[in-house]
Amino acid sequence: MLRGYTGCDEGDRYAVSRRILVVEDNEDIANLVSLHLADMDCAVQVASDGAAGFALASAGGWDLIILDLMLPGMEGLEICRRLRASDRYTPILMLTARSSEIDRVLGLELGADDYLTKPFSIRELIARVRAIFRRLEALGGPPDADAPGRLAAGEMTIDPDRRAVAIAGNPVELTAREFDLLLQFARNPGRVYTRQQLLDLVWGHGHDGYEHTVNSHINRLRGKIEHDPAQPAYVLTVWGVGYKFNDRLETATRPAAGAGAGAS
Repeated sequence: MLRGYTGCDEGDRYAVSRRILVVEDNEDIANLVSLHLADMDCAVQVASDGAAGFALASAGGWDLIILDLMLPGMEGLEICRRLRASDRYTPILMLTARSSEIDRVLGLELGADDYLTKPFSIRELIARVRAIFRRLEALGGPPDADAPGRLAAGEMTIDPDRRAVAIAGNPVELTAREFDLLLQFARNPGRVYTRQQLLDLVWGHGHDGYEHTVNSHINRLRGKIEHDPAQPAYVLTVWGVGYKFNDRLETATRPAAGAGAGAS
């Protein structure tokens, strides 16, 4: 079941800047969340069952999907899994009434950007939403004139604007989280990150105790970008500390496609 948009008041002088899909079968929660997101100048559409939510989410055009875990028709974890199997990336904030750690870890492993456990405060929800938007802008949001262009290191090229990676010219399919990890490393070659720092920078605050999630994502990332994951050339382990991007590779920053017309 679908419900219409909730937006800014007609007299609001600010244009709606974000489109958010809320997939939540509890009408009271959905209405409360929608009202407060509208106060942030967001346009909100609500789907109250999993099938309708997945259809809307798959159509694209959303800046954020707020996704309940337990839904009629199709569960939130399955929706998250299917969305992350597609080429289109949209941030997902998962809502769950389940308090067990395994459900939260599974959501993060499937590609959810963050989660909130019910009952939650609206202030915390808004803080999480704003944090997701800040990370999106920092890691892969719309480029500006001063933002770095494509990155090159060894045989690897990274295009932040297109969220695309290639090794020796061959495209590499990464999940959204794998790409964000790689971009964080590649923009700071030689910098050593602890697992907790990576959680804070890429997953956001509030994920203390989930360092093993970083390990599993890095293992999968290495399996996609390294010729020999057992002897990595790009993402290196700093024993007893964490990880870093190899700063001994030949690296460069190239203009984004269509930029730098005067360059040769």
